[in-house]
Amino acid sequence: MEENLDFLSFSQDNKGGYILSNVAEVVERILTFVPTKSLLRIACVCRLWRNCARRILRTQQKLTWVSATGPSNTEGHALCSILNEEVEKVFLLPKTVMVMVDSEAFNGQACCYRQKKARKSCHSPDSVEELNLLFPTGCDIMGIATPGIVLTPSGSHSSPPQEHQEGEAGYAIMFPNMEGVNIRPFHFCKQTISQTALQEAGLVDNPELRVVLLFGYEAYKPGAARFLNQVLEPLAKSKALIAGGHVENVFSPPRECCGQGAYGVVGLALSGPRIQGASVLLEQDVSSPKAAEATIRRLKAANLPERNTLGFMFACVGRGHNYYNNQHNVEADTFRKVFPNTPLFGFFGNGEIGCDRIVKEDYTLCETDPDSLQHGYTTVMTLVHLG
Repeated sequence: MEENLDFLSFSQDNKGGYILSNVAEVVERILTFVPTKSLLRIACVCRLWRNCARRILRTQQKLTWVSATGPSNTEGHALCSILNEEVEKVFLLPKTVMVMVDSEAFNGQACCYRQKKARKSCHSPDSVEELNLLFPTGCDIMGIATPGIVLTPSGSHSSPPQEHQEGEAGYAIMFPNMEGVNIRPFHFCKQTISQTALQEAGLVDNPELRVVLLFGYEAYKPGAARFLNQVLEPLAKSKALIAGGHVENVFSPPRECCGQGAYGVVGLALSGPRIQGASVLLEQDVSSPKAAEATIRRLKAANLPERNTLGFMFACVGRGHNYYNNQHNVEADTFRKVFPNTPLFGFFGNGEIGCDRIVKEDYTLCETDPDSLQHGYTTVMTLVHLG
C-alpha cells in the first residue's frame, strides 16, 4: 500500500514538472504573480520560462511609484530605505525613474570628525550610488532635491496626497517602456547647451513632443536666467505643455561637464501620439480654498482619462499653509476633491514654470512669450496622461 502511495506521489510530481517545463500557458499565468526583479531571475532557468517572462514584461505598461516620509531609522534618507525594500515588489521593469526628495534631509550635514553625532549626508556619493544600484543597468534616473515635497502615499491611486513643507519626504516614480510613449531625460549646463543638444533631447524639431517637465537649479547665479531662456524660448513656440520650477539641486545624473555650484536645467521630454496634458496656473491672488478649487476645476475641460494619468503640483515655497491662513494641505486636498483617482506629486520650490495649456491630438496652441512661463508665489497644477 505504501509503495502505491509513493508511486502516486512520484507520478504527480512528474506531471507537475512536465507542465512547468512544457506548458507555456500555465507557466505564464503563474509568472504574472511574480514581481519583476524575481521574474528576471526566473528567466534564467530555461528557454520556456525566459520567453514567458519576456511576454509578461511587454504587458507591464502601467507606471508605479514608491513614496516615503521620515524620519528614517537609518543613516540614509527615508526614501532610500523604503525603496530598497519596495523595488523588490514592483511589477514593472523601470526604464526611467524620477526621484524627488526634500533638500534639508537629503543634503543634511556632512560627517565631521569633531561632531561624531552629526548625521551623515544623504547626498554623499555612496548614497547616490546605492540609489543607482537599486534600478536596472541602462535605467535613466533623474534625482532632484527641493525645499518641500508633494506626494501620494504608496499603494493606491486614490490615497490622499500630502504636502510636506518641512520634514523628511520623497518619492520615486518609475516609468516602464510604454507603447506610443517616448520619455527622454535631458540635462544641460552652459557648457553643453546648443541647438544640436536640444534636437537630440527631442525639445526642438520634434512634432511628437507633447509634455516637458523642466527643472532649473542654482537659478540665482549670475547668467542663470539668460541660460534658462535659451531652453524656454523654443519650447514656448512649440505645441508642448511645459511645467516645472526651480529646485535646490540635482544629484543624478552626475554633473561631469561642470563644477559643483554651476547652474543648469534637467527634465523629461515626453513624446508620442498617446500623450495628453493640461495645466493651470494658480496665480498670486488665489489664496482661499474656494478660489483654488475654481482654478483647479478648469483642468476638467481637458477631459483627460483617469487611467494612467499623473498629477503634478509645482508650488512656490511661499505658498502652502503660509498662504492659506495656516490651513494645511489646501491645494493637494482640492486636487483630490476634483480628481479623486489621480495620484499627485510635485514640490515646493524657488520659482515656477508653466501656464494654462491643454495638449491633445486635436488642439493647437498659440505661441507663448517665454517670460510668461516663469512665475513667483504661484502653483502650476498639471495633468499628464500616458495613454
